[in-house]
Amino acid sequence: METKNIMIVGVGGQGTLLTSRILGGLTIGAGYDVKLSEVHGMAQRGGSVVTFVRYGEKVYEPIVEEGQADVLIAFEKLEALRYVHFLKKDGAIVVNDQQIDPMPVVIGAAKYPENILEEISKNHRVYKVDAIEEAKRLGNSRVFNVIVLGIAAQHMEFSKEEWLSVIEKTVPAKTIDINKKAFELGYNLR
Repeated sequence: METKNIMIVGVGGQGTLLTSRILGGLTIGAGYDVKLSEVHGMAQRGGSVVTFVRYGEKVYEPIVEEGQADVLIAFEKLEALRYVHFLKKDGAIVVNDQQIDPMPVVIGAAKYPENILEEISKNHRVYKVDAIEEAKRLGNSRVFNVIVLGIAAQHMEFSKEEWLSVIEKTVPAKTIDINKKAFELGYNLR
């Protein structure tokens, strides 16, 4: 099997690291050699967080190179734009349709780009979702990241049951049910 490259990008506090732990647990459980690498840029202050997950028969390095990501999971639109150049030509990008203003925008030194998803869609397969709104309907806005993961799971070779099993083992016990519902909601969105 050719090495698969997944990138998860977001802003500190969006669940990027939990999502990478779920994906890491899934791929290790399936018997793959797995390398994870996390890059935090002032994550606790709303800065960018990037996680690379690479898996296959034998993986030698943890970093995904530009133009090599099979799937890019973005929890915020500007983060999707910042990292879309890592996506393969035929790769899929799953984007939470949310705007979180970075500090330069907050202080008025920059302007948040318009039409981000339309621009990305010109060259890539984009699957967008308002995961925050979907999560609110489930009763817990914090599980939006697992909804996005559910959509991304449609572009990977693992069964829904494998995903649900790893989610059950990875998330806090009191949140298992809501996270499984969130995953299924995303997994069933087309």
